[in-house]
Amino acid sequence: MANDPVLANAQILVIDDEPDLRTLYELTLLREGYRVDTAGSVQDAWHLLKTQRFDVVITDMRLPDGLGVDILNGLRAQQRPERCVVITAHGSAENAVESLKAGAFDYLTKPVDLKQFRTAIASAIQGSAPRPAPGPARRATDTARQTDTSSPSSKGHAALARLAGNSTAMRSVKDRIVRVARSMAPVLVHGESGTGKELVASALHANSHRATGPWVAVNCSAIPENLLESEFFGAKKGAYTGSTHDRDGFFQAAKGGTLFLDEIGDLPLAMQSKLLRAIQERCVRPVGSNQEEPVDVRIISATHKDLPAEVAAGRFRQDLFYRLNVIDIVIPPLRERSEDLAALCDALLSRIAEESGIPKPHLDSGAIAQLASNPLHGNVRELENLLHRAVALCDGDTLTLEDVQPSTSAPMPLESVRPLPTDLQSHLDQQERDILVKSLKDTGFNRTLAASRLGLSLRQIRYRIARLKIDMPLSRDDAGDE
Repeated sequence: MANDPVLANAQILVIDDEPDLRTLYELTLLREGYRVDTAGSVQDAWHLLKTQRFDVVITDMRLPDGLGVDILNGLRAQQRPERCVVITAHGSAENAVESLKAGAFDYLTKPVDLKQFRTAIASAIQGSAPRPAPGPARRATDTARQTDTSSPSSKGHAALARLAGNSTAMRSVKDRIVRVARSMAPVLVHGESGTGKELVASALHANSHRATGPWVAVNCSAIPENLLESEFFGAKKGAYTGSTHDRDGFFQAAKGGTLFLDEIGDLPLAMQSKLLRAIQERCVRPVGSNQEEPVDVRIISATHKDLPAEVAAGRFRQDLFYRLNVIDIVIPPLRERSEDLAALCDALLSRIAEESGIPKPHLDSGAIAQLASNPLHGNVRELENLLHRAVALCDGDTLTLEDVQPSTSAPMPLESVRPLPTDLQSHLDQQERDILVKSLKDTGFNRTLAASRLGLSLRQIRYRIARLKIDMPLSRDDAGDE
């Protein structure tokens, strides 16, 4: 039952042309304490929508006289506040993505899991403005919400404030964060290294209805490949050597909150397929378990790579890219928003001073000009490192031109510091193994294609894979590379 007064007072519209399903959804919601109206067509739905306001609209995608996306488009065109949950046919990824892009808060696939159904509806209602007490049918003008649910909370404002800068590009990024934070649609954040992709993802979480839930940030490139599955999905006791107790993965840890997958483009193909299933089915199977567990997370991912190019090269699954890139946010490099430099420096110096326990230093005009002339290929991260160095070298409370000069010391070539191998054969074997593993990964573990790229025959690459003990995916059907 919905114990929260806001949830218990919620009004929900269910639209489905199948009477049995419509009744099932209605009874499930009534048992939760919600007030429910139902409709069997687009026309019937609009008749109710003209006379009432609802907290949530639940609609099937295919209706006798139209599509659920028609309802979505109509609600958006009228700037109505209802959050919409769309029910699509099983495996219809295109419909799900289309509905999310059209403004749906969330989607469910048939056959609908009632536990997921209840969770999705509760999530859609949370964060809504207070509603009038129950009563007879009301006119839309009498029940219009007074609270702007798109306005960020104080926590959301603080997260946005960390994205320093008021350029047109940054205002666009912040506006987009506020708009898309309110739904469950997956978001893909694009940007060069050092532009602040994690800050954007964190701001999305802080401005969402999940802000009070957990925030779990994962660097996909930092996890050894053999540990990916257990780290993401958890593991049962005894699943592998040293597994002495059940352990939750990232998905379980982020329950009710947001899971941020940084550097998603570095995931190997085998893990990409498992991640796609987890996102589509909203279930994960811990390592060593025979059963799947439902998960309730919102996915935000980020990458500095050109994922369409990675898809074209066969290094990233097209269906996973399609699923993750429902909504995209592009962060411009620092060189394209130089007008933000002064504000960024001020914010970074405030943070450095606070962390160091010193008075905040100031930049003189010469120092700002010097920083502006620096290409800053590392973006905000490089700027922060320069300021850290300047603060450490500065004698007073003002940073000058000399303080912010980039370091002139070049890194020593690796060849001059690398010791000679004590076991030449093992050293060469490891180099050969690294090259083979990279080529196999780049070709999706297609041995024929990998061999061709390396100028080897299929027999030669098979011999080297066996000799160097390179693990091949167990599920791979090798018929395609015979």
